[in-house]
Amino acid sequence: MVVLLIRILEPVDGAILNRNDGKLTSDGLKIAVRGVTSRKYDKIFVNEEEAEVDGDRFTCHVTLRSVENRIVAFTRSSDGGFGCADVATVLWDRNSMKRYRLSVDDNILFLKDLALNSWKYGSIFDNDFLSFWRDVHEKYGTKVHFNIFYQTEGFKLSKMPDKYKSEWLENRDWLRLTFHALQEKPDLPYRNATYMEMKRDYLLVTREIERFAGRELLSSFTTIHWGEAPIEACIALRNCGVEGLVGYFTWNYRGPSPCETVITDKPCVSYYLDNERVKYLSRHDYWKDMKAGIVFIRHDIVINTLELGEIASHLNRVAEDPHQSEIMELMIHEQYFHRNRPEYQPDYEEKVIEAVKWVTDKGYRPVFYDEGFIGA
Repeated sequence: MVVLLIRILEPVDGAILNRNDGKLTSDGLKIAVRGVTSRKYDKIFVNEEEAEVDGDRFTCHVTLRSVENRIVAFTRSSDGGFGCADVATVLWDRNSMKRYRLSVDDNILFLKDLALNSWKYGSIFDNDFLSFWRDVHEKYGTKVHFNIFYQTEGFKLSKMPDKYKSEWLENRDWLRLTFHALQEKPDLPYRNATYMEMKRDYLLVTREIERFAGRELLSSFTTIHWGEAPIEACIALRNCGVEGLVGYFTWNYRGPSPCETVITDKPCVSYYLDNERVKYLSRHDYWKDMKAGIVFIRHDIVINTLELGEIASHLNRVAEDPHQSEIMELMIHEQYFHRNRPEYQPDYEEKVIEAVKWVTDKGYRPVFYDEGFIGA
């Protein structure tokens, strides 16, 4: 008995496909399926369709009709060989559109200010940082997602008063608050975290957000500080209700200074994903680990790592690739806003506006990923 080997190469298992990945028809999204087989002349079928075979390669077109679709490629041998199959599950982003989200990492200082000055602040927008973001929202419609720490020197979220809760809720259409980490230091806090360590810190932050701002301000998407964690720690987040994680998915990244580049020999800011998956995400907006049930989304720009004059050209380069330009994920860190921080960038606000103006002028709509299927 001859055992035939077959493998689907494209689309990959967990691929999230949109209008840029095929042809929209009245039946669904028609896409190409490509793969390899160990025998040159065996018939290959993909679902109900016979594939075109060229040597050890095969190609077939199938139509995606549901959000989740199983693609099965299998062989039939003319000499009695035993057929084998490969399966890929892909998602169809059927309502896809050009959209963007703006997220801010490492947040705690503006919350500390709100708490320490609660005796005189009548509004969350008496804080300069939130006042700036409200201005951006009012001018451009931007929705802003803040990933926050539990504590910093002289402050813990447990000290955050709930006097502003009604105002948080009034602005829930454009504000989100989610877990980022326990605190800023040490670096890479969850690289070796256990299931229970991640769950503990997630619940510590999330319960406080619910108390002082309301459950409505939470999101099922977040970014973990430094974007690295073992699969069991990420599963802890999934079991707590987190559906998606955002990261760099690269082998190098810009350091704290705009002129500093850090290069590694293995994936970084990529959670637990291996080289193959990081390579895929480095060229695509999103991908889902079907076994873990987690969607991963790639940052398109970390605004504070670029000079003001580089922002538009960087986004233009990203937009040239339709597989990277459907979702624009804009990110910046809080500490670069504050004059008393060593990272302070005087043109912080200008940089934000430059990025937001770019996506607005290009027709991108502001979204949160938990609204509909990944924001669409």
